[in-house]
Amino acid sequence: MSVAQIANGTVPAAARRVARRDPTFLVAVIAFGVISVVALAGPWLAPYDPNELYVGPLNGAPSLEHPFGTDDLGRDILSRVLVGAAASVFAPAVVVVLSTILGVGLALAAAWFGGWVSGGIARLVDVIFAIPGLVIAVLAVTIFGKGLAAPVIALAIAYIPIIARLTRTAAARELAKPYIAALRVQGVSSPAICFRHLVPAMIPIVAAQMAVGFGYAMLDLAAISFLGLGQQPPSPDWGSMIAAGQAGILAGAPEQSVFPAILVVITVLAVGIIGARVTDWAEEKER
Repeated sequence: MSVAQIANGTVPAAARRVARRDPTFLVAVIAFGVISVVALAGPWLAPYDPNELYVGPLNGAPSLEHPFGTDDLGRDILSRVLVGAAASVFAPAVVVVLSTILGVGLALAAAWFGGWVSGGIARLVDVIFAIPGLVIAVLAVTIFGKGLAAPVIALAIAYIPIIARLTRTAAARELAKPYIAALRVQGVSSPAICFRHLVPAMIPIVAAQMAVGFGYAMLDLAAISFLGLGQQPPSPDWGSMIAAGQAGILAGAPEQSVFPAILVVITVLAVGIIGARVTDWAEEKER
């Protein structure tokens, strides 16, 4: 959902009502929209090469020339924040998309076939759920090497149980409704029932969980980069910048850590608020 949709009235009536009576939601949408645009256009918006050394003083304070200051190598922090936004925002998005596709697929199979298929999928989901996502990600980095690819795939697998359990319940509830039985009696094929009726009915619930999952994925990937296992130098991302700025905090120059940390917090809060409102709309629809 975009700010333009809210402005021109093309969002659902429930969404417009929430936006009117809850400005926090509107601020969250705008904030996330701006951050997404920055993530897309960061390399073109950056005033300096993010990896160029000594463009300013070491650990320089914010100024007109360097609004976010410079880091311990004299690199422009604003440029690094802008360029690092892509990895910090799009990597969690990939995690959420992959986990949603796999989780919804497993949930639909479990709800549709039932029996031993449902039982087998439930056991598989329980096994994955028993292992913390960060542990899976760290193991993946240990096996496949540092970088974003291994943690992204590992976290996508780790998040499957969350979306699968939620959508399994929603799918089972939807399959129990009379219109599904009517479609079966009419001879409508199983794929048609799933993709034309069942999946669209679950979109609000899945969208809400995707928004919540995005926040968790961003925090997990930031933690992995903070540990030095994610995005590798000199390529910037917000988690690695927070880690690299620890020495600056002790030296009285916290800008390298503070600005990326603020953006992580703002992004997670914005997505969390959007997810909560989408959940409200889904519950309202159910009623």
